[in-house]
Amino acid sequence: MQVERYRPILYLQYFLLLIDIVMNSFIEMLRFENVILLVLFVIQDVCIIFAVIVVFLLFFNTYIFQAGLVNILINKFKVGIMVTFAYFGLNVGLHVWEMTLRWDEPNKYIWETNGFIPVFVIQRTGAVLYYYFYKRTALKLGDPRFYQDSDWIRKEFDKRR
Repeated sequence: MQVERYRPILYLQYFLLLIDIVMNSFIEMLRFENVILLVLFVIQDVCIIFAVIVVFLLFFNTYIFQAGLVNILINKFKVGIMVTFAYFGLNVGLHVWEMTLRWDEPNKYIWETNGFIPVFVIQRTGAVLYYYFYKRTALKLGDPRFYQDSDWIRKEFDKRR
């Protein structure tokens, strides 16, 4: 892929990561109204879905995918894909639980609820892993080797046969 074509996509991916980072960092300060919190949670989850869609659109654009060598592509990026889906699951689970605890009283102190703190910590740790692996995947997909026929693709294909 040409640099001029890939740069806006990379900026979009970084923007989606930035939205997630900002939401994880500051969403707790906007808990005074349930509807605002719910909308922000939905925006955060939709941004993660858009980030996944962008990655898969980039997958579909590669020479490897168009040549039918999807296994090579999946094996190269399976950790990033799995971390992204795990983080999305953790995010949705934490959001549902937090909204369930806060719905009647938005300013209620929920940190004493059994199990909430460990899930919160796991979700935030998963966020760091998600940021790392998503950014790594985004940068790797900018490699021109994925968009043209080359010797390493042929070697990978020969290994698979």
